[in-house]
Amino acid sequence: MSMITAAQWVPRGAAAAFPTQYNFDESEFERIAEIAKLQLDDANEDLEEAQDANEEVEEANGGSGSTEGKKKKKKSKQDSTDDIALDEDLKEYDLENYDDDDGDGGVVSGQPLSVFGNVKSLTYYESNKDDPYIQLPENESEDEDREDLQILATDNLVLATKVEDDLAHLVVHVYEDDESNLYVHHDIMLPAIPLCLEWLDIPVQKEGVDKDSRANFVAVGTMDPDIEIWDLDTVDSIYPNAILGQGGNAEGVKEKKKKKKKSKKANDEYHVDAVLSLAANRRHRNLLASASADKTIKLWDLHTTKCAKSYSYHTDKVCSVAWHPVESTVLLSGSYDRTIVAADMRAPDAKVPRWGVESDVENVRWDPHSQNHFYVSTESGMVHYHDIRNVPANPTATKPVWTLQAHDESVSSFDLNTVIPGFMATGSTDKTVKIWNIQPTGPTMVVSRNLDVGKVFSTTFAPDPEVAFRLAVAGSRGTMHVWDTSTNAAVRKAFAHKVPDTPVGEEDRLVGVDEVSSDSSDGEEDDEDQDSDSDAASRDAMDQD
Repeated sequence: MSMITAAQWVPRGAAAAFPTQYNFDESEFERIAEIAKLQLDDANEDLEEAQDANEEVEEANGGSGSTEGKKKKKKSKQDSTDDIALDEDLKEYDLENYDDDDGDGGVVSGQPLSVFGNVKSLTYYESNKDDPYIQLPENESEDEDREDLQILATDNLVLATKVEDDLAHLVVHVYEDDESNLYVHHDIMLPAIPLCLEWLDIPVQKEGVDKDSRANFVAVGTMDPDIEIWDLDTVDSIYPNAILGQGGNAEGVKEKKKKKKKSKKANDEYHVDAVLSLAANRRHRNLLASASADKTIKLWDLHTTKCAKSYSYHTDKVCSVAWHPVESTVLLSGSYDRTIVAADMRAPDAKVPRWGVESDVENVRWDPHSQNHFYVSTESGMVHYHDIRNVPANPTATKPVWTLQAHDESVSSFDLNTVIPGFMATGSTDKTVKIWNIQPTGPTMVVSRNLDVGKVFSTTFAPDPEVAFRLAVAGSRGTMHVWDTSTNAAVRKAFAHKVPDTPVGEEDRLVGVDEVSSDSSDGEEDDEDQDSDSDAASRDAMDQD
């Protein structure tokens, strides 16, 4: 099994030109040991409970275990006798002293390992720094490693959470737009199946760095209730900089007593179920919002790595959260209870506006070009567009500005282009990606494509104006493609006039980590066939109020 569950672009210039190699020194060992000890305490506690339960069962069964005990004791005695006989057989080889020197540069005479020949010669080459077969010159090796890790100012990072053969990774790609190249820069092992990620521009628990300076970090939510935060400018890290939740943080929990067994009851301090969505506040940079299957929303202070506030606005799993781009304290949230809430985090006890939809919410997004509107995608393939000023008295009486039947199956992902107004991309479990032109009269489909990524779990636009037409798409096949949508004739016709200073391509470009097979690269001719029904079909699918 291989799949990519979530992906996100990192703006140009955010990554360090030369990421540093992870340094496992004494202080790092102490930091990890302190956190790992807490996990070991949990394991020991579980083991003791299991042993106690086993003893209780044996006591309850009376003497029924006595026969088994005798059998085990007899087997143990036989094993001991066999070990003594084996020791006697090995004595003649004196293996404990097999590597002692006999004074002539070889091994002790009579030892079976003397077939390895002249040990003196081997020792000579190990200490000879000039032998290129033994050791490369340090400066040459370091220069090559440094060059391999370099990230240019014109490069973008594309992050992806990937599951492959029961192993979970955070994969850091580099996208070189000039070369149409996407490759894996490095990856990070994760403890559980990842479900969401969010890029952070603030350092978290990084020694010697101003806590408000610019940085290149990422928060990852998984099936576990904890949120891990990693430094993307450090390669080959083995433990996160911080852990938000009951697992502690990078400084470790200071209590010396054993941590109590993790509770499954929702509380105000940490999540107790899978983390489904993350949203970083770009104005108040130390704030991170998380949504969980435990039905709560948590607000984390990244300076302290502690939960600042917990909110319970929904009666089912909370699957998506998004901060308002202008009113930076307002958080939009969507849930499996089929409602959307826009709440001011400064007034947790106030009555919140609530909207309803026809099925489980998949994703929520604010309109980046209109601060009074937001989008919602649902499991039934719908996309709704709402005016925040039009709050229904009851969620069942919700009246959206417009409703679009975008796909036949769940709209598992969608994104709004922050540079080009009215440019929306939707991805579905029906394996297609669609481009939409949002006009005052409503949405019109521009093009539909199957990019051969399987069920689509992530569609996200590049954040920089120079690459505004680039769309990263990933899904159930575990592959990612970057589609230069400007190379599509229908897309150029719909949007090129909105960005006159942005160069557009002339031939279809689809970039992936692996070479794209011929059957997955739909040609311009296929696009034209799918574009032909754009106006009529999308109008019929849309219910305009």
